This record gives sequence, C-alpha cells and structure tokens, in this order.
Amino acid sequence: MLIDQIEYVLGLTQRRAVALVGVGNLGHALAGYDGFASRGFRIAALFDADPSRVGEVINGLVVRHVDELPRAAAEESIAIGVIATPAPAAQRVADQLVAVGVTSILNFAPCVLSVPEGVDVRKVDLAIELQILSFHEHRKASLTALPATGGSALTALPGGLAATDTQEAIGT
Repeated sequence: MLIDQIEYVLGLTQRRAVALVGVGNLGHALAGYDGFASRGFRIAALFDADPSRVGEVINGLVVRHVDELPRAAAEESIAIGVIATPAPAAQRVADQLVAVGVTSILNFAPCVLSVPEGVDVRKVDLAIELQILSFHEHRKASLTALPATGGSALTALPGGLAATDTQEAIGT
C-alpha cells in the first residue's frame, strides 16, 4: 500500500522516543499534545531544571530534573529531543542531549543552537510563522482592495519585488 511505503521512507513505521526539556507553558502544551502518537512519536520523558516543576505529572509522565537525562535517555532509547526552554538555557540543553547520543533536536527556544556535524536541528520560531501569516493577510487584503476594472494592478511580493495580478494568475 502506498501509505505504508511513504511511512517507511519517512521513518514513521517505528515509534520514536522523544525527550521534552522545558515544561513551562509551551512545553506543558507539547507534552499534552495527542497528535504525536498517531504519527509514530512517543513522549517518553519530561525534564525541567526548575525544582518546583520536578515531580509534576503531565499526561501521565513525571517531570524529572534535567540532570536525569543521561539515565532516562538510556532507559527509554531517546531518539529525538525537543527543547522548549528559555533561550539562555537552550544551548546547555542541546549540549546535554548531544552528550547522551540524541542526534535530532526540535528547538522551540528563540535562539540558534550550535551542534556538532551529524546532529540535525529544526528550529520552530513562532514569531516568524506569525510574520508569514501576517504577510499573507496583507496580501489578501491588498487583492480584495484592487479596482474592479481591467488592467493590471501591482501586488507586493517578498523581498520588495512586484508582480502584476495577471502574472500571478498564470504563475509567471
């Protein structure tokens, strides 16, 4: 079946154990997200450096102190790390994840991480995503404000470029 083949190629035929570091507002929401399981990911361990968070139970998992990462990574065969910490802590957490053998990191912290070759990092910047949506909203508003008469109106594109509505319509 095609879906099975696609899942195999994407590496989704096995459940990958994920460690989530940082259980503040965003981390707490990620820990409770049910969509991971249906796509082959299992949040296996939760970590935080804040002693007031350690011991808290989120979605059936007990939050551990980040110092327990090496033991948990071995016990759970952690494959992927998710960083949902404040920016000043993110590099230290990335270093800890790399030290325990994690080679794939999803970074929600608003900073760029430095990792060794062979470690994949995907950065999720929610502010940039909102800026992209704002651009699309602006573009839609500009298109609806076009005169109803014929001719070609200019539409702003990213990077200061301009295209006519005719060009956009035909994909050139």
